[in-house]
Amino acid sequence: MTRFWLIRHGQTDWNLAGRWQGQSPAAPPLNETGRAQVLALRSQLKNLQVSAIYSSDLLRSRETAEIIAEQIDRPVIFDSRLREMGLGLWEGICSDEIKACYPQQLAERLRDPLNTCAPDGESPRQVAERVASAANEMGRIHHGESILIVAHGISLAILICLSQGISLEKVYEYVPANAKLLPVEWKQSESVFGSSRWQSSGKLSSPVGD
Repeated sequence: MTRFWLIRHGQTDWNLAGRWQGQSPAAPPLNETGRAQVLALRSQLKNLQVSAIYSSDLLRSRETAEIIAEQIDRPVIFDSRLREMGLGLWEGICSDEIKACYPQQLAERLRDPLNTCAPDGESPRQVAERVASAANEMGRIHHGESILIVAHGISLAILICLSQGISLEKVYEYVPANAKLLPVEWKQSESVFGSSRWQSSGKLSSPVGD
């Protein structure tokens, strides 16, 4: 078993505006609030003992991890498998516009959240395959240790669900807030949909579009 300390990146201007980021190369860096969030979190981590820091290679996650690494004194290992869910044609678009232009796709996502994707995007099932692959590899390397993972709303929600034995159909209910620390215990899974159970105090907040 490996303890994962999960952190979602700090706030960006697109988070603030309700603009969906996904893997867009145009997605902005952390804004002033986001940097302040991460600096406040960093000050709480001075006594945290971890063997490694892993991060998505997307800019907002990368910045967050590099700020935290200054306190923990560990190099950051970047892994593209931890990226946010690809949102295709919805990337860079605000929630209200998506609701107005893609009502059928949003209705289908409510009906079948695990398998539905944005046009030219990824489904949570597809994201789960790559995220669980990364997590199992990290778990093998760091068995019996603690590591820190900096990533995104959906990629972290998948780790939360898999580690707690929660159906991935509920993944959108478990998106963590920006720059909050959350521990989970990770066990190796034979299948992406096999998981250990980890008791939590309740559901987490769920911002949209990361």
